[in-house]
Amino acid sequence: MTQKNTMTDVSPQTASDDNARDPLYRTAYILALITIGYNLVEGVVSIILGLEGETLSLFGFGLDSFVEVISGMGILHMVQRIRRDRGENRNRFERRALRITGTSFYLLTVGLTFSSVTNLWRGHAPETTFWGIVIALVSIVTMQLLVHYKMKVGLELRSEALLADANCTKACLYLSVVLLVASAGYELTGIGGLDSLGALGIAFWSFREGRESFEKAS
Repeated sequence: MTQKNTMTDVSPQTASDDNARDPLYRTAYILALITIGYNLVEGVVSIILGLEGETLSLFGFGLDSFVEVISGMGILHMVQRIRRDRGENRNRFERRALRITGTSFYLLTVGLTFSSVTNLWRGHAPETTFWGIVIALVSIVTMQLLVHYKMKVGLELRSEALLADANCTKACLYLSVVLLVASAGYELTGIGGLDSLGALGIAFWSFREGRESFEKAS
């Protein structure tokens, strides 16, 4: 009789916790889908326009968009597995998502460093940076909204993986600002390498975030 009462007390509480978390995980799932869809479009458009205008910074920005896609796919997989297992293996799925996000940060670091060094070495001047300004402005608004809601959901769920993904999006937000400054700076001054030092700063920040993600996963 005592064992039956104990199970009766625990089960409703567990079900209540799952029901309370479910809308938050649904929101995280939707945010991951938006992240993947937006960055796929942004990446393709940026690469095409970067090639047409011979704008290395915009081309590199397009490649970096696919890093955000990788992180978003990791979160998507994590949320699916947690919801399917009703949170039983949450820690294992969170660690996997953290490693995926950490790897994305490292890829972002390599891409930014390579692009920056290449720009400095070649002293390349693009034909136009107009589309860089346009894409950067759109990206800043979109990424700011995504960061806000990802951080909110991550804090409510106390999910290190979701917070790491929010930081990945934040890195892309900072990169959008760098792209805007570099593109507008070139239009005003004609100096083609203005974005290199800023991009290297973002690369260093991305490396630190990637290392932190792997430390949390451990």
